Amino acid sequence: MLKKALTRFRGFAAAPLPWRTTTSRHCASVSSAVNSLLLRSLKEHYLEVSKMNPPPKVSTPSPFSVVKGALDSNGPVLQRTYGDDEEIRVSVMRLANIIPAGGDEDDEDSINQLFLHVDVSRLGRERSLHFLCGLYPDAVGIHSVSLKPKFQSLQAFAVPKKYDGPVFQDLDEKTRDALHGFIEERGINETLFPFLQAWLYVKDHRNLMRWFKSVGNFVSEPKDS
Repeated sequence: MLKKALTRFRGFAAAPLPWRTTTSRHCASVSSAVNSLLLRSLKEHYLEVSKMNPPPKVSTPSPFSVVKGALDSNGPVLQRTYGDDEEIRVSVMRLANIIPAGGDEDDEDSINQLFLHVDVSRLGRERSLHFLCGLYPDAVGIHSVSLKPKFQSLQAFAVPKKYDGPVFQDLDEKTRDALHGFIEERGINETLFPFLQAWLYVKDHRNLMRWFKSVGNFVSEPKDS
């Protein structure tokens, strides 16, 4: 009985499995259908996003100018000179890019609060003065002040390798006011908000369009043979 069963099993195993081709064709069919569904969804959202109205055009705040290529990088957005030997560079990010939103109130705050990195450098100096600031439609506040090597990559919450100075709020009021006056004298104030908010909208819109397009191209590209 057992011998018959083994013989029957060997013959069965030696024969081609009829469902292999069927399963392969079925998987290919399902994969194609899933890809088509994804591509259709990506295209619909791409077209929807492409029709979104941009915000009203806001002039670059004088005396700043836009850094060339800023829309395609994570570097500074605005730059200007001050006096004979100072260069001011401003980088910007949204609150939502640092702290994920957790509710309607947070969503509103992420729209109405921007984070600025203000880099003040001088000719012949190896280090720059860095200000991390919160920018609102009606105010600007300093979170921290530190000295760092020129053109160092800016990260809001990177763990410092060296002592970066005291907590800003621990400074006496007179010193805090003087530091606020220092950056305000260099044009860092609430008047930057409308331009930087509109600029971030344009950048986010471009990035989203590129994402839909690049993902669609990846899905639609034929597999290597």
